[in-house]
Amino acid sequence: MNKGIETYQENTITTQGQGRIIVMLYEGAVKFLKQAIPEMQAGNHEAKSKYLNKAEDIINELSTVLDMEAGGQIATNLRALYTFMIRQLHEANLKNEPAKLEEVIKLLEELNQSWKAIAG
Repeated sequence: MNKGIETYQENTITTQGQGRIIVMLYEGAVKFLKQAIPEMQAGNHEAKSKYLNKAEDIINELSTVLDMEAGGQIATNLRALYTFMIRQLHEANLKNEPAKLEEVIKLLEELNQSWKAIAG
């Protein structure tokens, strides 16, 4: 009986888990970018960099795990969007422009809404 429960839990994590993990990654990136904005505005470079690096790591991970063969045009478009986001983060960091972070946050939140619908 316990083996059946374990198998069920494993399958639940595997099937629903991937979409839910992506949702969590988007939420984490948004959270870190929102934390970076006041640090950027306050001139706290160390904290700003910490949050930007965490958000960038998440976006890079999302890009890295794309299955370019199976994902076709959608994966190609997502890769281009993630690359754009990373460039925006770099520019925001160099030029101290919170508006660029807001733009990335908006994109991540829109993508996250789609993934929430898929993940259920």
